[in-house]
Amino acid sequence: MLGVIMAGGRGTRLMPLTDNRPKPMVPVLGRPVLDYVKDAMVEAGLKQIVVTTGYKGKEISSHVESWNENDVVAWVNQESTPMGTAGSVRLLMQEIKETIVVGSGDSVASFDVMDLIETHKKHQAAVTMAIWEVEDPTEYGIVGLSDTQGGRVDGNLKEGFIVKFKEKPSAEEAFSRVINAGLYIIEPHVIEMIPEGEKYDFSKQLFPMVLQAGLPMYAKTIDGIWFDVGHPLELLKAQKALIQNRDKLPFPMPSGRVLDDGSFISSTAKVGGQVFSSVISGDCVITENSVVKNSLIMKGTIFDGVAETSVIGENCNLKDVDLHDAVIGDFVNEASLEIRMGKYP
Repeated sequence: MLGVIMAGGRGTRLMPLTDNRPKPMVPVLGRPVLDYVKDAMVEAGLKQIVVTTGYKGKEISSHVESWNENDVVAWVNQESTPMGTAGSVRLLMQEIKETIVVGSGDSVASFDVMDLIETHKKHQAAVTMAIWEVEDPTEYGIVGLSDTQGGRVDGNLKEGFIVKFKEKPSAEEAFSRVINAGLYIIEPHVIEMIPEGEKYDFSKQLFPMVLQAGLPMYAKTIDGIWFDVGHPLELLKAQKALIQNRDKLPFPMPSGRVLDDGSFISSTAKVGGQVFSSVISGDCVITENSVVKNSLIMKGTIFDGVAETSVIGENCNLKDVDLHDAVIGDFVNEASLEIRMGKYP
Protein backbone atom coordinates (compact mmCIF):
# COMPACT_ATOMS: atom_id res chain seq x y z
CA MET A 1 0.00 0.00 0.00
CA LEU A 2 1.27 3.45 -0.97
CA GLY A 3 1.32 6.37 1.45
CA VAL A 4 1.14 9.91 0.05
CA ILE A 5 1.99 12.96 2.15
CA MET A 6 0.90 16.33 0.79
CA ALA A 7 3.61 18.87 1.61
CA GLY A 8 3.20 21.66 -0.89
CA GLY A 9 2.00 24.35 1.50
CA ARG A 10 3.88 27.62 1.79
CA GLY A 11 2.61 28.54 5.27
CA THR A 12 2.02 32.26 4.81
CA ARG A 13 0.46 32.63 8.28
CA LEU A 14 3.65 31.22 9.79
CA MET A 15 5.92 33.80 8.18
CA PRO A 16 8.68 34.73 8.89
CA LEU A 17 9.27 31.16 10.16
CA THR A 18 8.57 29.91 6.63
CA ASP A 19 10.87 32.37 4.89
CA ASN A 20 13.63 29.76 5.00
CA ARG A 21 11.64 26.53 5.16
CA PRO A 22 8.35 25.10 3.84
CA LYS A 23 5.50 24.76 6.32
CA PRO A 24 5.85 20.95 6.73
CA MET A 25 9.47 21.42 7.84
CA VAL A 26 8.62 23.74 10.76
CA PRO A 27 9.82 21.90 13.88
CA VAL A 28 7.58 20.82 16.74
CA LEU A 29 9.59 19.48 19.68
CA GLY A 30 12.64 19.39 17.44
CA ARG A 31 11.05 17.34 14.66
CA PRO A 32 9.55 18.58 11.39
CA VAL A 33 5.75 18.47 11.29
CA LEU A 34 6.13 16.19 8.26
CA ASP A 35 7.58 13.41 10.42
CA TYR A 36 4.45 12.98 12.52
CA VAL A 37 2.23 11.75 9.69
CA LYS A 38 5.14 9.70 8.30
CA ASP A 39 5.46 7.93 11.66
CA ALA A 40 1.75 7.07 11.61
CA MET A 41 2.06 5.53 8.14
CA VAL A 42 5.17 3.53 9.02
CA GLU A 43 3.50 2.31 12.24
CA ALA A 44 0.67 0.93 10.08
CA GLY A 45 3.17 -1.04 8.00
CA LEU A 46 3.35 1.14 4.89
CA LYS A 47 6.66 0.59 3.12
CA GLN A 48 6.33 3.08 0.25
CA ILE A 49 5.82 6.78 0.96
CA VAL A 50 5.86 9.59 -1.58
CA VAL A 51 5.80 13.25 -0.58
CA THR A 52 4.26 15.78 -2.97
CA THR A 53 6.02 19.15 -2.75
CA GLY A 54 5.96 22.63 -4.18
CA TYR A 55 7.40 25.53 -2.19
CA LYS A 56 11.08 24.94 -1.22
CA GLY A 57 10.84 21.29 -2.23
CA LYS A 58 14.62 20.76 -2.18
CA GLU A 59 14.71 21.03 1.61
CA ILE A 60 11.92 18.48 1.92
CA SER A 61 13.63 16.16 -0.57
CA SER A 62 16.85 16.18 1.44
CA HIS A 63 14.94 15.34 4.61
CA VAL A 64 12.83 12.59 3.04
CA GLU A 65 15.99 10.78 1.95
CA SER A 66 16.68 10.09 5.64
CA TRP A 67 13.51 7.98 5.82
CA ASN A 68 14.93 5.29 3.53
CA GLU A 69 15.75 2.70 6.13
CA ASN A 70 14.12 -0.33 7.77
CA ASP A 71 12.64 -1.42 4.42
CA VAL A 72 10.87 1.94 3.90
CA VAL A 73 11.22 3.43 0.40
CA ALA A 74 10.48 7.16 0.33
CA TRP A 75 10.77 9.75 -2.41
CA VAL A 76 9.56 13.21 -3.43
CA ASN A 77 7.40 14.26 -6.36
CA GLN A 78 8.12 17.92 -7.09
CA GLU A 79 5.32 19.93 -8.69
CA SER A 80 6.35 22.33 -11.44
CA THR A 81 3.24 24.42 -10.74
CA PRO A 82 0.84 24.31 -7.75
CA MET A 83 -1.73 21.56 -8.37
CA GLY A 84 -3.80 21.69 -5.19
CA THR A 85 -4.20 18.83 -2.72
CA ALA A 86 -6.05 16.42 -5.03
CA GLY A 87 -4.25 17.54 -8.16
CA SER A 88 -0.87 16.74 -6.59
CA VAL A 89 -2.01 13.16 -5.89
CA ARG A 90 -3.46 12.79 -9.41
CA LEU A 91 0.09 13.26 -10.74
CA LEU A 92 0.93 9.89 -9.14
CA MET A 93 -1.76 7.93 -10.98
CA GLN A 94 0.74 5.52 -12.57
CA GLU A 95 1.92 4.53 -9.08
CA ILE A 96 -1.59 3.96 -7.71
CA LYS A 97 -2.69 0.35 -8.24
CA GLU A 98 -4.63 -0.26 -5.01
CA THR A 99 -6.04 1.51 -1.95
CA ILE A 100 -3.81 4.40 -0.85
CA VAL A 101 -3.34 6.43 2.33
CA VAL A 102 -3.16 10.21 1.84
CA GLY A 103 -2.15 12.53 4.67
CA SER A 104 -1.48 16.22 5.16
CA GLY A 105 2.07 17.21 6.02
CA ASP A 106 0.75 20.24 7.90
CA SER A 107 -0.68 18.51 10.99
CA VAL A 108 0.53 16.92 14.18
CA ALA A 109 -1.91 14.15 15.04
CA SER A 110 -2.15 10.71 16.59
CA PHE A 111 -3.55 8.85 13.58
CA ASP A 112 -4.18 5.11 13.94
CA VAL A 113 -3.84 4.44 10.22
CA MET A 114 -4.32 0.67 10.49
CA ASP A 115 -7.61 1.15 12.32
CA LEU A 116 -8.78 3.54 9.59
CA ILE A 117 -7.80 1.06 6.88
CA GLU A 118 -9.75 -1.71 8.59
CA THR A 119 -12.75 0.60 9.00
CA HIS A 120 -12.52 1.52 5.32
CA LYS A 121 -12.60 -2.13 4.25
CA LYS A 122 -15.37 -3.07 6.68
CA HIS A 123 -17.72 -0.45 5.25
CA GLN A 124 -16.59 -0.93 1.63
CA ALA A 125 -16.02 2.79 1.31
CA ALA A 126 -14.63 4.63 -1.67
CA VAL A 127 -13.12 7.18 0.74
CA THR A 128 -12.63 7.01 4.49
CA MET A 129 -11.76 10.24 6.28
CA ALA A 130 -10.16 10.78 9.67
CA ILE A 131 -12.13 13.40 11.58
CA TRP A 132 -11.62 15.39 14.78
CA GLU A 133 -14.11 16.96 17.18
CA VAL A 134 -13.75 20.68 17.98
CA GLU A 135 -15.48 23.06 20.36
CA ASP A 136 -15.98 25.82 17.76
CA PRO A 137 -16.66 24.44 14.26
CA THR A 138 -17.08 27.86 12.62
CA GLU A 139 -13.39 28.08 11.65
CA TYR A 140 -13.28 24.71 9.88
CA GLY A 141 -14.88 22.56 7.23
CA ILE A 142 -17.42 20.40 9.09
CA VAL A 143 -18.62 16.92 8.18
CA GLY A 144 -22.19 15.62 8.58
CA LEU A 145 -22.54 11.93 9.47
CA SER A 146 -25.34 9.38 9.32
CA ASP A 147 -25.76 5.77 10.42
CA THR A 148 -26.64 4.87 6.84
CA GLN A 149 -25.37 5.94 3.43
CA GLY A 150 -27.49 8.85 2.24
CA GLY A 151 -29.34 9.09 5.56
CA ARG A 152 -30.13 12.07 7.78
CA VAL A 153 -27.36 13.99 9.54
CA ASP A 154 -26.95 13.09 13.20
CA GLY A 155 -24.82 15.76 14.87
CA ASN A 156 -24.00 13.48 17.79
CA LEU A 157 -22.22 10.81 15.73
CA LYS A 158 -18.43 10.46 15.96
CA GLU A 159 -18.35 7.79 13.23
CA GLY A 160 -20.55 7.05 10.26
CA PHE A 161 -21.27 7.60 6.57
CA ILE A 162 -20.55 11.10 5.29
CA VAL A 163 -23.68 12.74 3.91
CA LYS A 164 -22.88 16.47 3.98
CA PHE A 165 -20.05 19.03 4.00
CA LYS A 166 -20.01 22.69 4.99
CA GLU A 167 -17.06 25.09 4.90
CA LYS A 168 -16.73 27.47 7.88
CA PRO A 169 -20.39 27.48 8.92
CA SER A 170 -21.95 30.13 11.12
CA ALA A 171 -22.95 28.96 14.60
CA GLU A 172 -26.53 28.56 13.37
CA GLU A 173 -25.46 26.57 10.28
CA ALA A 174 -23.21 24.13 12.17
CA PHE A 175 -24.87 20.71 12.00
CA SER A 176 -21.91 18.94 13.66
CA ARG A 177 -18.68 19.59 15.53
CA VAL A 178 -16.50 17.10 13.64
CA ILE A 179 -14.04 18.36 11.05
CA ASN A 180 -11.80 16.97 8.34
CA ALA A 181 -8.52 15.96 10.06
CA GLY A 182 -6.54 15.67 6.82
CA LEU A 183 -5.94 11.92 6.47
CA TYR A 184 -7.79 9.73 3.96
CA ILE A 185 -8.01 6.14 2.79
CA ILE A 186 -8.89 6.31 -0.93
CA GLU A 187 -9.63 3.84 -3.70
CA PRO A 188 -7.90 4.24 -7.10
CA HIS A 189 -11.15 4.89 -9.00
CA VAL A 190 -11.69 8.01 -6.86
CA ILE A 191 -8.25 9.37 -7.81
CA GLU A 192 -9.18 8.76 -11.46
CA MET A 193 -12.11 11.19 -10.99
CA ILE A 194 -9.66 14.08 -10.52
CA PRO A 195 -9.25 16.00 -13.80
CA GLU A 196 -5.79 15.35 -15.22
CA GLY A 197 -3.44 18.33 -15.29
CA GLU A 198 -5.86 20.59 -13.40
CA LYS A 199 -5.41 22.28 -10.03
CA TYR A 200 -7.91 20.49 -7.81
CA ASP A 201 -8.78 20.34 -4.10
CA PHE A 202 -9.89 17.34 -2.05
CA SER A 203 -12.23 19.13 0.37
CA LYS A 204 -13.74 21.77 -1.88
CA GLN A 205 -14.03 19.84 -5.14
CA LEU A 206 -13.31 16.11 -5.15
CA PHE A 207 -15.13 14.97 -2.01
CA PRO A 208 -18.38 16.84 -2.80
CA MET A 209 -18.21 15.29 -6.30
CA VAL A 210 -17.73 11.79 -4.82
CA LEU A 211 -20.72 12.38 -2.54
CA GLN A 212 -22.85 13.62 -5.43
CA ALA A 213 -21.91 10.53 -7.43
CA GLY A 214 -23.42 8.37 -4.69
CA LEU A 215 -20.19 6.61 -3.75
CA PRO A 216 -19.89 5.53 -0.11
CA MET A 217 -17.78 7.85 2.06
CA TYR A 218 -17.09 6.98 5.67
CA ALA A 219 -15.50 8.87 8.57
CA LYS A 220 -14.15 8.05 12.02
CA THR A 221 -12.99 10.31 14.84
CA ILE A 222 -9.38 9.84 15.90
CA ASP A 223 -8.20 9.61 19.50
CA GLY A 224 -5.36 11.53 21.11
CA ILE A 225 -4.37 14.87 19.59
CA TRP A 226 -4.79 16.86 16.40
CA PHE A 227 -3.28 20.24 15.49
CA ASP A 228 -3.04 21.98 12.15
CA VAL A 229 0.13 23.96 12.77
CA GLY A 230 -0.66 26.68 10.25
CA HIS A 231 -0.57 29.39 12.91
CA PRO A 232 2.09 30.26 15.51
CA LEU A 233 -0.38 29.78 18.37
CA GLU A 234 -1.04 26.24 17.14
CA LEU A 235 2.69 25.52 17.31
CA LEU A 236 2.65 26.47 20.97
CA LYS A 237 -0.46 24.39 21.66
CA ALA A 238 0.92 21.37 19.80
CA GLN A 239 4.19 21.31 21.71
CA LYS A 240 2.30 21.51 25.04
CA ALA A 241 0.01 18.64 24.08
CA LEU A 242 2.93 16.45 23.01
CA ILE A 243 4.72 17.07 26.29
CA GLN A 244 1.64 16.52 28.44
CA ASN A 245 0.68 13.29 26.63
CA ARG A 246 4.20 11.95 26.07
CA ASP A 247 3.45 8.69 27.88
CA LYS A 248 0.31 8.00 25.83
CA LEU A 249 1.35 9.07 22.33
CA PRO A 250 3.47 7.01 19.92
CA PHE A 251 5.88 9.85 19.12
CA PRO A 252 9.50 9.90 20.33
CA MET A 253 10.63 12.66 22.66
CA PRO A 254 13.97 14.34 21.97
CA SER A 255 16.77 14.05 24.50
CA GLY A 256 16.16 16.44 27.36
CA ARG A 257 14.15 17.00 30.53
CA VAL A 258 10.56 17.94 31.26
CA LEU A 259 10.04 20.41 34.09
CA ASP A 260 7.16 20.27 36.56
CA ASP A 261 5.34 23.08 34.75
CA GLY A 262 5.44 21.23 31.41
CA SER A 263 8.47 22.96 29.93
CA PHE A 264 10.97 20.99 27.86
CA ILE A 265 14.68 21.75 27.94
CA SER A 266 16.90 20.07 25.36
CA SER A 267 19.90 18.16 26.69
CA THR A 268 22.20 20.41 24.62
CA ALA A 269 20.65 23.71 25.74
CA LYS A 270 22.19 25.96 28.40
CA VAL A 271 19.58 27.69 30.53
CA GLY A 272 20.52 30.23 33.17
CA GLY A 273 17.25 32.17 33.35
CA GLN A 274 13.64 31.33 34.19
CA VAL A 275 11.57 29.15 31.88
CA PHE A 276 7.81 28.58 32.25
CA SER A 277 5.62 26.38 30.00
CA SER A 278 8.06 26.66 27.11
CA VAL A 279 10.30 24.63 24.82
CA ILE A 280 14.02 25.41 24.65
CA SER A 281 15.50 23.55 21.68
CA GLY A 282 18.94 22.10 21.10
CA ASP A 283 22.07 24.25 21.37
CA CYS A 284 20.16 27.26 22.69
CA VAL A 285 21.60 29.59 25.31
CA ILE A 286 19.22 31.38 27.68
CA THR A 287 21.06 33.97 29.77
CA GLU A 288 20.67 34.16 33.53
CA ASN A 289 18.57 37.36 33.49
CA SER A 290 16.09 36.03 30.92
CA VAL A 291 12.45 35.04 31.38
CA VAL A 292 10.80 32.75 28.79
CA LYS A 293 7.09 32.06 29.23
CA ASN A 294 4.68 30.10 27.01
CA SER A 295 7.12 30.29 24.11
CA LEU A 296 9.14 28.22 21.65
CA ILE A 297 12.80 28.95 21.05
CA MET A 298 14.23 26.98 18.15
CA LYS A 299 17.68 25.45 17.94
CA GLY A 300 20.91 27.37 18.08
CA THR A 301 19.42 30.63 19.38
CA ILE A 302 21.10 32.83 21.99
CA PHE A 303 18.47 34.71 23.97
CA ASP A 304 18.75 37.49 26.53
CA GLY A 305 15.56 39.22 27.61
CA VAL A 306 11.87 38.49 28.05
CA ALA A 307 9.76 36.33 25.70
CA GLU A 308 6.08 35.72 26.36
CA THR A 309 3.71 33.83 24.04
CA SER A 310 6.32 34.09 21.30
CA VAL A 311 8.03 31.89 18.72
CA ILE A 312 11.70 32.53 17.94
CA GLY A 313 13.38 30.89 14.95
CA GLU A 314 16.72 29.14 14.59
CA ASN A 315 20.20 30.61 15.09
CA CYS A 316 19.08 34.00 16.34
CA ASN A 317 21.15 36.24 18.61
CA LEU A 318 18.84 38.47 20.63
CA LYS A 319 20.07 40.64 23.51
CA ASP A 320 18.11 42.82 25.93
CA VAL A 321 14.80 42.31 24.12
CA ASP A 322 11.21 42.31 25.39
CA LEU A 323 8.95 40.14 23.20
CA HIS A 324 5.21 39.64 23.63
CA ASP A 325 3.02 37.86 21.05
CA ALA A 326 5.94 37.98 18.63
CA VAL A 327 7.11 35.75 15.80
CA ILE A 328 10.81 36.01 14.93
CA GLY A 329 12.33 34.34 11.87
CA ASP A 330 15.67 32.54 11.60
CA PHE A 331 19.08 34.24 11.79
CA VAL A 332 17.74 37.44 13.34
CA ASN A 333 19.94 39.62 15.55
CA GLU A 334 19.12 42.70 17.61
CA ALA A 335 20.05 45.01 14.74
CA SER A 336 17.30 43.62 12.49
CA LEU A 337 14.76 42.79 15.20
CA GLU A 338 12.63 45.91 14.79
CA ILE A 339 11.62 45.16 11.21
CA ARG A 340 11.19 41.41 11.72
CA MET A 341 9.02 41.39 14.83
CA GLY A 342 5.28 41.20 14.42
CA LYS A 343 2.03 40.35 16.10
CA TYR A 344 0.27 37.10 15.34
CA PRO A 345 -1.93 37.41 12.25
